[in-house]
Amino acid sequence: MFVRASAILRKRSSRRAALTMAIQRQKPPPGLIHHSDRGSQCAAADYRKVLDAAGMTQSMSRKGNCWDNAPMDSCLGTIKTELVHQARYPSRDAARHDLFAYIEGYYNRQRLHSAVGYITPEQAERRAA
Repeated sequence: MFVRASAILRKRSSRRAALTMAIQRQKPPPGLIHHSDRGSQCAAADYRKVLDAAGMTQSMSRKGNCWDNAPMDSCLGTIKTELVHQARYPSRDAARHDLFAYIEGYYNRQRLHSAVGYITPEQAERRAA
């Protein structure tokens, strides 16, 4: 059975796992504000517990204000266009591995982003530090 990676992105446990992985990769500073949409996955108690444990404050878009989440929507749209729509995965683990490799190996370290002056997110983060 083949699994589309976009289905994985919609799973609540996958969002919690992705958040946990991001927190483990780079310890967020105290008081960091995490912005999410008003979806049930991000409002779920288990997701909020992960944020609380990391000392992060959750912020959600106001109802009907689509611009608040535009950067994240753009990121996910890019991932779907450049990776997901061209792939079919034999398992969830294969999809997770491919998504991780794309985000950590290419999207953050090699792909130039116009929103940060045509440098990589990793370079932008180093400049901001």
